[in-house]
Amino acid sequence: MKLQGHIVDIQNKRIFKGEITFKDGKIVSIQEKEHNVNHYILPGFVDAHIHVESSMLVPSEFARLAVTHGTVATVSDPHEIANVLGVKGVEFMINNGKRVPFKFNFGAPSCVPATTFESAGAIINSDGIKTLLENPDIKYLAEMMNYPGVLFDDDEVMKKIAWAKHYNKPIDGHAPGLRGDDVTKYINAGIYTDHECFTYEEALEKLEKGMKILIREGSAAKNFNALIDLLPEHFENMMFCSDDKHPDDLLLHHINELCARAVAKGIDLFKVLKAACINPVKHYNLDVGLLQEGDFADLIIVKDLINFKTIQTYINGELVFDKGTSLIEPVTFENLNNFNCDKKDVSDFRFESSSSSSSSQIRVIEALEGQLVTNELIANASVLNGNLVSDIENDILKMAVVNRYQNQKPAIAFIKNFGLKEGAIASSVGHDSHNIIVVGVSDDAICKAVNLLIENKGGICAISNSEEKVVPLPVAGIMSDQDGETIGKQYAELDSMAKKMGSNLHAPYMTLSFMALLVIPSLKLSDKGLFNGTDFKFTPLEV
Repeated sequence: MKLQGHIVDIQNKRIFKGEITFKDGKIVSIQEKEHNVNHYILPGFVDAHIHVESSMLVPSEFARLAVTHGTVATVSDPHEIANVLGVKGVEFMINNGKRVPFKFNFGAPSCVPATTFESAGAIINSDGIKTLLENPDIKYLAEMMNYPGVLFDDDEVMKKIAWAKHYNKPIDGHAPGLRGDDVTKYINAGIYTDHECFTYEEALEKLEKGMKILIREGSAAKNFNALIDLLPEHFENMMFCSDDKHPDDLLLHHINELCARAVAKGIDLFKVLKAACINPVKHYNLDVGLLQEGDFADLIIVKDLINFKTIQTYINGELVFDKGTSLIEPVTFENLNNFNCDKKDVSDFRFESSSSSSSSQIRVIEALEGQLVTNELIANASVLNGNLVSDIENDILKMAVVNRYQNQKPAIAFIKNFGLKEGAIASSVGHDSHNIIVVGVSDDAICKAVNLLIENKGGICAISNSEEKVVPLPVAGIMSDQDGETIGKQYAELDSMAKKMGSNLHAPYMTLSFMALLVIPSLKLSDKGLFNGTDFKFTPLEV
């Protein structure tokens, strides 16, 4: 097989007219050669940190969409499904991903459950981590979210890190806002990446202390603008990632969009492409070609080096995307799940005020656009017949987290910035334990939304005054068994419905899914109660 074009040699910082010959999946020769072809050939893009499950697609379906944007590989942490199904879930992801021509690189989820302050469907202890890391299909120890465990030398945490070192596999970090002596200790434990930086200053400190920083631009958390100005000077130690990407976004773009935005800012092309194509491969020791003789023929043809619109994608020399059509065939698979709770009554969502006066105050989670971090607000409670209820006028809405693994009373809190004027929205994608999470204007609407998800054994839904809409997620309650285009369109319709109900958030369902993520400060809600992620302890709803 021979391809002609303007060859982009990132490693040697040159572009030349040439011809690439590959055979049996590998590049045999790269030669300079005159021709009249105007497109460009470069290595494929790599998403340096993503939870495939967040696309609501199984790996094989994710791959069918990703290749349309020139992505040939991902560094994938399967801890979403691991929190539901344990090691069995990780094995499902590996096996499903192997059935398509795409280079998934899965890690061993280090924090299942993410904390001891929530109910998950499974536990993976240090012995389980050892078993996973023995598997050559497991490339690294996935993000160590339990940074307090590292700082306080928790025995189990340190054993997991020790096993990664034993098997000589990289250790991924997750330390939002960690600075000073604390981040120094975290790095000294052997953790050398972080995708959670949300300020320039934080990322710069971590870079200067030897960390590699991933610029994250997902469907909810967007840190590109805050961090991209670090790339010109620190391009050797930076990468691009999505972390979490919903299916409607994946239909439109992937890492290619970040390259286009970086080049549009005037950043040197080769520095941008080093972060997008080269650095993840070298850091994680991936079996992904870098457009050199002898490499796997993992390469893409793009129309230009401005928008990076992909014309063709090759993986191991196989054409997997061609002129608008993904050539990866769908595969069949068994739906695995873990969903064991009964339907709820409206009274389950009642929260009796402990105050006899009408002026009681409550702690409120402030959701922030484009961020996983939240703020803690103190607000006047709205009380009706002794029950704390939503205050629609001030956009302080009741939310709940419902344990989906066993029958327990829902945990209640209040949240600002969802903006709903009617109904409720709910999801069984609730990072990281994936209990049901819901926000709504009334207990009745909240209960209806929760029960709709229980009926479907998982999904995302919206309940308005006039209609109900649900997208079932029968695979572990977090992924669809449908094709990417179908689920992408269904999700977009649901997203639109939530916005018609009043939400001004860019991605209300993605934002909702992170409101139970206790390892990100400041205030979150688990199925066991309101949690202060800064102090790492539960806190009362009422002040």
